[in-house]
Amino acid sequence: MTIDTEKILSACDHTLLKQEAGFDDIKKLIDEAVEYKTASVCIPPCFVKDAAEYAGGRTKICTVIGFPNGYHTTDVKVYETERAVKEGADEIDMVINIGMLKSGNDDYVLDEINRIKAACDGHLLKVIVETCLLTEEEKIRICDIVNKSDADYIKTSTGFSTGGATFEDIKLMAEHMNPGKGIKASGGISTLEDARKFMDLGATRLGTSRIVKLVGQG
Repeated sequence: MTIDTEKILSACDHTLLKQEAGFDDIKKLIDEAVEYKTASVCIPPCFVKDAAEYAGGRTKICTVIGFPNGYHTTDVKVYETERAVKEGADEIDMVINIGMLKSGNDDYVLDEINRIKAACDGHLLKVIVETCLLTEEEKIRICDIVNKSDADYIKTSTGFSTGGATFEDIKLMAEHMNPGKGIKASGGISTLEDARKFMDLGATRLGTSRIVKLVGQG
């Protein structure tokens, strides 16, 4: 394994969010994450408690909040976050309220992000903005909102909408995000070459279910 490949793996949130995934699948995901030294596993909230116990600190547990549509009320998202952290989540990936952003209610979006970050109790928060549903103006606005917020990362996509990460979106985010705020490319990263390019453009995390499999096949 090359240093380049190790760097890519260390930036990967090894992801399994399919509705049909069972706990045996989650355990396999964790074992792969440990073997390949990924940044974390990203899994559904219902498995966090058992996954944290199974992992036993061997890898970080990331979970998703308000997933995949983002239109849960803020109180529900805050409760989800508090529960996930209590059960062992190390990192939280939340979906913004896209309708509120499109309605021009930026204060709502900012307040929700900060309330969820407070509920993270010091753990990392990544903000999923679903770029495939946004105009360029909206993408720039949400970069500004995340910059103003207490969140740690901006993240392109859930992988459950009409598109995933694009090179253009990562380039745009890199131009508008403040130093110290991470960028996560997620959704549709299917080759090591794509992963390298996303990182070259400014992504510091990758949400993917495929990179570990590709490395394993190599």
